[in-house]
Amino acid sequence: MPVNYAPPTPDELLPVPGITLGAAAAKIKNWERDDLLMVVAEAGSVAAGVFTQNRFCAAPVLACREHLAKQHAGGAGFRALVINAGNANAGTGDAGLAAARATCADAARLLGCAPEQVLPFSTGVIMEPLPVDRVVAALPSARSAARDDGWFAAAGAIMTTDTVPKGASRQVAVDGATITVTGIAKGAGMIHPDMATMLSFIATDAPVDAPLLQALAREVADVSFNCATVDGDTSTNDSFVIIATGKAPVARVHERDDPRLAVLRKALEEVATVLAQAIVRDGEGATKFIDVRVEGGRDVQECRRVAFAIAHSPLVKTAFFASDPNLGRIVCAIGNAGARDLDPSTVSFWLDDVLVVDHGGRAATYREEDGQRVMKKDEITVRVDLGRGTADSRVWTCDFSHDYVSINADYRS
Repeated sequence: MPVNYAPPTPDELLPVPGITLGAAAAKIKNWERDDLLMVVAEAGSVAAGVFTQNRFCAAPVLACREHLAKQHAGGAGFRALVINAGNANAGTGDAGLAAARATCADAARLLGCAPEQVLPFSTGVIMEPLPVDRVVAALPSARSAARDDGWFAAAGAIMTTDTVPKGASRQVAVDGATITVTGIAKGAGMIHPDMATMLSFIATDAPVDAPLLQALAREVADVSFNCATVDGDTSTNDSFVIIATGKAPVARVHERDDPRLAVLRKALEEVATVLAQAIVRDGEGATKFIDVRVEGGRDVQECRRVAFAIAHSPLVKTAFFASDPNLGRIVCAIGNAGARDLDPSTVSFWLDDVLVVDHGGRAATYREEDGQRVMKKDEITVRVDLGRGTADSRVWTCDFSHDYVSINADYRS
């Protein structure tokens, strides 16, 4: 089960005016559950997204980029997402791209819109042909099941190795009107988003121009999903999309300096952060949630490199699983991070409130029993001070357990 994460109840995921969601069983794998989701937006909606930087990106990622470019260039507008679980449609060549496009075409026929107004997504096993006939056959059922309070069922339909559905909602006041933001995500392994088999979809009824929404998507991803890592592997399918239906009774947001944008951004960031942390807390086999904070760097990029070096180290992650205060492993990770001209004598780090390294050496006050006390907790903060600047960064990760190996060894069986 996830580390200190309780999935939302169905009534905690608030409907977003202009959005309906329907799930169906396409039977892509041998699952006795829904594995196909259709998210339908009313005409006039816009969408924006950021996607994996993996050069072997999946066919639906290619199709999404192409369709979003057409939407933004021609003003055609966004109408639907189609997401399948159980098959990533990655490493499938021209046939995979044709399958993604066929999915969009059939969904468009159901909605009476153009195929480029539909965005396809897939998650699951890589290098297996997508059974597009099953996807297409199940689309009418997903469409007929669509309802405005379908967010919880939607979160369940996109799961693969996740143990629980992941979702969150927020409401904020803008110009006297209530703006709703609701999102869902899936992901538990192959998690190290580098955007711009993690998927996240957030919708709001705020009226926002497409170019501004695209900038928001990148900014929100940078402070949420791009701060999360389970195993350091950037998936072929990572995608994060924000939909804005414009149904709220407020004037459209056009400019970056519009003060209302900050209110909306905060709500989007809160939802995305809950989802990103939920993915880490539900990391495959995870028993501990680790918050890595690096401060005192020359720039944010340097701090991020050090944070990810700690978060990605198998030696660090297995030490956390064992509650073993073999903290030289963290020292080693800091030194391996590639921070240019880093002087160890300026570096200090803490486990929660326990000072472990003080200006490059073991702290005089440090006792191993204090380190072990912290290591036994299921939530741990690692704080590093590089001692040479004012920049900072933050990364969330989890430990590596025996179950991580078992889950991935048995994934295709």
